[in-house]
Amino acid sequence: MSPKSPIIIAGGGIGGLAVALSLHQIGVPCLVLESVRELKPLGVGINLQPNAVRELLDMGISLEELDSVGVAAKEWALVGLNGNDIYSEPRGTYAGYNWPQYAVHRGAFHMLLYRKVLERLGADAVRTGARVTGYERQDDGGVRVFIEGPDGQSDVVTASMLIGADGIHSAVRATMHPDQPPIHWGGALMWRGTTRAKPIRTGSSFVGLGTHRHRMVIYPISPCDDDGLATINWIAEVTVDNPDEQSDMAWFKQVDISDFIHHFEGWSWDWLDVPGLISGADIAYQNPMIDRDPVVTWVDGPVALMGDAAHAMYPTGSNGASQAIIDARSLAAKMLAHGANPSALAAYDEALCGPVSKLILRNRGAGPFGLLNLVDERCGGEFDDIDAVIPAEERAAFMGNYQAAAGFARDALNQAPPTIAPGAKVA
Repeated sequence: MSPKSPIIIAGGGIGGLAVALSLHQIGVPCLVLESVRELKPLGVGINLQPNAVRELLDMGISLEELDSVGVAAKEWALVGLNGNDIYSEPRGTYAGYNWPQYAVHRGAFHMLLYRKVLERLGADAVRTGARVTGYERQDDGGVRVFIEGPDGQSDVVTASMLIGADGIHSAVRATMHPDQPPIHWGGALMWRGTTRAKPIRTGSSFVGLGTHRHRMVIYPISPCDDDGLATINWIAEVTVDNPDEQSDMAWFKQVDISDFIHHFEGWSWDWLDVPGLISGADIAYQNPMIDRDPVVTWVDGPVALMGDAAHAMYPTGSNGASQAIIDARSLAAKMLAHGANPSALAAYDEALCGPVSKLILRNRGAGPFGLLNLVDERCGGEFDDIDAVIPAEERAAFMGNYQAAAGFARDALNQAPPTIAPGAKVA
């Protein structure tokens, strides 16, 4: 297989487009195959941690462009059932990072990456209506990629490598690990929406409220307009006792607000009216909180997994999209070190598969929201003095351990050299 053959990227989501931009940056040709006929700005709010924002800036995406799709986060906070603070900390540059943390509209951010790919790689760099259904390794070291077109027609392309960025239902992963267990669902249901409302606390705070089994997550994904209102992203979550009895677990299923708002009756304080916030949304979507069990490797010779295809995880750590961006940059960095060949994929696998697999399980155990579990266990979620429930040192240590595991411990990140040196190209 010629080293000049393009690398195929299965999936044009956030991870796949970040791979395309990173490979283009280091001079490696690639082609993105995306299953949908037309990419559209879907979804609601997501967070981009400072480690990911750093990589986006190094990709040539500006802070002004990120400001156009979201807002820099100032605070991360957990609040108990009676509205009292459990833990809060500044975020991004407000916490001493060299880079901000952003809360963005997922669809708007996705479209920003898509525009960048088309501008830099050309209009033919993303082939839509092309779903990768599997692959077959070749004796010459390359890979045959099987594709299904929008009308069901079959096609095969040959590539030097294949990057599976095709999400939690990845066909590339299913080919690599045909005996993998089914998608894991622990019983948590999420309802998502956005509401035009006045931001709470700092004006750009991420707030987790309630308990691990019954909570709200609230944060703005836009700055305030002249009327003092912003687009507030909210996630309402309840864990059911008998998940096996639930049958209709469609992803992003549109539902009536009346279907779930009763779970949050009485969740009102002088600084926040949860029922009012939920009721102010035009539309709401239901999602199961799902992930996949870790696999022993993300690589099969010239084929590698990344993003949700590699490590679909519960969103409790707000780092799914961030990790996909880190995956993309690590892949490109390993190609700089080893060449655009399977040795680079093996080095990528060695660096990330083990640590991120542990992060999947840590998020399944509630991630940073585990503090809500501790409060619930020790006092039922209601308290007057949090220090009497969990000392400040214990709370800080808990969060510090999570940040280190997720790869955005402040001092280590600030002191780390660029993942990809400016101007670096694969020989």
